[in-house]
Amino acid sequence: MASGIREFGAAYRTRFAPGYAAAYRSAPFRIPAMASPSPRRAHPRLVLVVPRFPKLSETFIIRHAVGLLDRGVDVHVLTRSFDRAAFAEHPSLRGRSDVQARVHVEPPTSPRRRVFSQLPRVAQTWLRHPRRAAAVGTPRHLYLESAIARLEPDLVHFEFGSLAPARLAPLRRLGLRTVVSFRGFDLNYVGLEDPSYYRDVWRSADALHLLGDDLWRRARRRGCPPDKPHRLIPPAVDADAFSAPDRPVPDGSRPLRLLSVGLLEWKKGHDYALRAVRLLLDRGVDVRLRILGGGEWLGALCFMRHQLDLGEHVDIPGPRPHGEVRRELESADLFLHLSVSEGFGNAVLEAQATGLPVVASDADGLRENVAHGETGLIVPRRDPAAAADAIESLARDPRRLRQLGDAGPARVRRLFTLDRELDGFQDLYRLALGGAA
Repeated sequence: MASGIREFGAAYRTRFAPGYAAAYRSAPFRIPAMASPSPRRAHPRLVLVVPRFPKLSETFIIRHAVGLLDRGVDVHVLTRSFDRAAFAEHPSLRGRSDVQARVHVEPPTSPRRRVFSQLPRVAQTWLRHPRRAAAVGTPRHLYLESAIARLEPDLVHFEFGSLAPARLAPLRRLGLRTVVSFRGFDLNYVGLEDPSYYRDVWRSADALHLLGDDLWRRARRRGCPPDKPHRLIPPAVDADAFSAPDRPVPDGSRPLRLLSVGLLEWKKGHDYALRAVRLLLDRGVDVRLRILGGGEWLGALCFMRHQLDLGEHVDIPGPRPHGEVRRELESADLFLHLSVSEGFGNAVLEAQATGLPVVASDADGLRENVAHGETGLIVPRRDPAAAADAIESLARDPRRLRQLGDAGPARVRRLFTLDRELDGFQDLYRLALGGAA
C-alpha cells in the first residue's frame, strides 16, 4: 500500500481516533445485520465493485449494471477509475445520466497529496457511524472501505475474484452481505503461488458467481468447499444487436478471411494463431487474419509476424469500437480463438451470434461456449497444427463451414440471452441475502 495510506493511518490515530472513541461510547445504536433490506428502502441496494468503468473490453459489466437498473434494481457502481470519455462514447451509456449518477470512484491510494485530500471526507463518513468504524478496525480499511460505507448497501458484488480477498473481512464486520464473481483469470492463474490465496473468499463470501462448470471445478480444486452457495451464470449476448448476414460461400477465388478479437496478451494465444496461419500458407491454403485488440503483446506479435513472413497475411490494427467489431464479424468467414486460458469468451459468443463459425481451443470455458461440430470446432490448446487442420478442413468444405455458422445464432438466442443472465443474477442476490427480494 502506498506511503500515503500509512501516513493517513498516523493522522487517524493522532487526530481522529479520540473522537471515534468518544462517539463510540455514546452511540445509541449497534452494528446492523443487513441480511434483509434496510428499513428505509423498499428494495436492497446493490454495489458492483469493478477496477475501471466503463472498459471497452468489459461490455458485460456495462450490460450487467444497465440491465439491472432498467429492471428497477437499486444498483450502484464503485470503481477505481471512471472513464468519462468512454462513458460518453459507449452506445449503451450515451445520454444515460441516470447511470452516470450511480457511478462512484473509490478513494485514491496514491499519490500522497491525493490521499490526504480525502482525509476529511473519510473522517466525516466514519464519525457518522462510530461503532461501524470500530468494527472495521485498521486505518487502512477505514480509508479503503469509506466509499462503500457512504453508499450504505445491503449487498456488495465484487465482479472479479481478484478484487475480493483483502476486502471481505472488514465488510463482513460491517454486517454486509457479499457476492464474488470468478470469470477465468482470477481462478486460472491469479494467486497460484499461494494455496490459501482465496481462503477468505471461501470463508466470508455469502455466495459465488461462476461462468460455468469448468470454473466451478477449478474453484473446488483451489479450496472452495463443495457446499458453498453459488450459481453458474454464463455471459450474455444482446442478440438483437447482431445481424447474421447472408455470407457468400467461399469458393477459393479469394483468401479465407479469419478474424480474432481479444486483448493482445499471452493468455489469448495469438502467437499460436500466427503459427497456424503460417502452416496453412505452407500447405497452399490462402488465408488472411485480422486481430482486433490492444495490449502489451503488440510489439511481440508484430515481431513474430515479421519473423514468420506474414506481413501480407496478418493485420493487427489495434482495438476497435464495438460497432466496428460487429461489422468486422459480419464480413469475416471464420472466427479464430486459440486462447491458452479463457473463462468463457464473450467475443466467441458474439461471433456465433453473427452466424460466424468458430475454431477455438479447448481452454477452460470455451468447451461450454462452442458446441463442437455444431457451431464450430474445438482443438487442443497450444497446438497450431491442429488449428490449421481444422481451418483447412472447413476451407475445403464450404458447405460445412456454412452449416456451422448458421447454427450459431439460434444457440445464442436459446442459451445466452441478457434476460436469462439477469434472471440468474437476481436469483443469486436473493440467495446471498437469504431470500430478500
